[in-house]
Amino acid sequence: MSEGEDVLLAGEGTAAEVAEAFAASHPEATRRCTLVWQDPVETAAAGAEMSGLEYVGAIVAGEMPPPPIAVTMRLRPVELEEGRALFEGEPGEEHYNPIGVVHGGYAATLLDSALGCAVHTTLPAGVGYTSLGLEAKFVRPITRDTGRVLCEATVLHRGRRQATAEAALTAADTGKLLAHGQATCMIFGA
Repeated sequence: MSEGEDVLLAGEGTAAEVAEAFAASHPEATRRCTLVWQDPVETAAAGAEMSGLEYVGAIVAGEMPPPPIAVTMRLRPVELEEGRALFEGEPGEEHYNPIGVVHGGYAATLLDSALGCAVHTTLPAGVGYTSLGLEAKFVRPITRDTGRVLCEATVLHRGRRQATAEAALTAADTGKLLAHGQATCMIFGA
């Protein structure tokens, strides 16, 4: 802001608290959602005893609970093989930003999840990874009307300490590209 302009400060309360306050005066426009998840630390500890492909495969098969981010963002892995992961998601209005479309963070989260899991499928038990970098390119807007989306990631390089992968996010009904990206992951514990 330039000199002399007023500075705007956030009001009291979290975004959830502000939305709850609006619900009382705007019940016709109010939506609610209940989320259920399991302890992610406990699940991760159990997963560390398995290879990456076994662990993510157990999530796909429903033998292990999904991570809380998958519940919150309505996404999940649906197909796996070593060096490849296919995720699906269902973007909705709960993912909207202030300009009336799904926030770019939704696409980035799907890309990051699929890219990381593709790398994870290449790791033996007891070996972990973390994202070092994510590059996302947004091609088309995503709205609540886009419907189911698919994100396919493939490992391009898997070294001893680093891996790179690429992914494409498409609309399931039309096949149109919505976003694409690349990630670099650090491998540790090997």
